[in-house]
Amino acid sequence: MMRNVWLVLVALAAATPVPAQEFHPPPVRRSGSRGTRIGLFGFGTRGGVALSRSTQLAVGVTLDGGDLLVDRLRIRPSGEIGLFNGANTYAGSLEALYRFTGDEESVTPYAGFGFSFAGHDGCGSDPDCPALWANALLGFELHYRSTFNWLLEFHGMDMFRHSRVHLGLTTRRGN
Repeated sequence: MMRNVWLVLVALAAATPVPAQEFHPPPVRRSGSRGTRIGLFGFGTRGGVALSRSTQLAVGVTLDGGDLLVDRLRIRPSGEIGLFNGANTYAGSLEALYRFTGDEESVTPYAGFGFSFAGHDGCGSDPDCPALWANALLGFELHYRSTFNWLLEFHGMDMFRHSRVHLGLTTRRGN
């Protein structure tokens, strides 16, 4: 009998909600569309073709590093590797890109510019390596799911001496 009473008390205690379990975090609100916000707001992966002297497979990652002055001007660090068909190539980039529509649209075109530090296998014996390249880019994102977008991008590197076309998948911010 006493054992049954204890079992009922334990069952009631387990079924009773504890105040910590009922915690609801406050909603996150944006402070507006103006102002610089730096942080990790998303990431993406991409692959494509390097269209320079020797066509290579180019794979890389990008980070959404925040807003510069307004929410449509974004800072984007990235890194990529060119493989096969010649010496492997490497590039680390920092670019600013302007998104012509908001994040909630189904198609988001963008354009940008920036700089890359680029190198290749055997860079230590090349006096011109690593090099600082000026970049320009054009692309767009297509809405895929609530948290992901497809991206298609043309990346003109080193004043268009080294061009790349990328297809990738990136996280959607704010959805």
